[in-house]
Amino acid sequence: MKDLKFEQKRSLSRLEAADQLSALAEALRHGGNAELELGPGKMSLRVPDELRTEIEVEVGEGEIEMEIELKWPTAQAKAA
Repeated sequence: MKDLKFEQKRSLSRLEAADQLSALAEALRHGGNAELELGPGKMSLRVPDELRTEIEVEVGEGEIEMEIELKWPTAQAKAA
């Protein structure tokens, strides 16, 4: 079971999608906490220096689907 799940589905213009991805990229570039605007509210996430990524592209049935997944642990890694 997940402690928290937020999912948002909506239509965006290409420019709006680019703005959203640029804001995420800027937050990742600076590290620490990323504050993301999600609809009417904002979500703040601690982003570590290292994370796992997965990019998936599916083509079929008249559309292309691209998923970009970023994963990292909720607890900070302990120094060895």
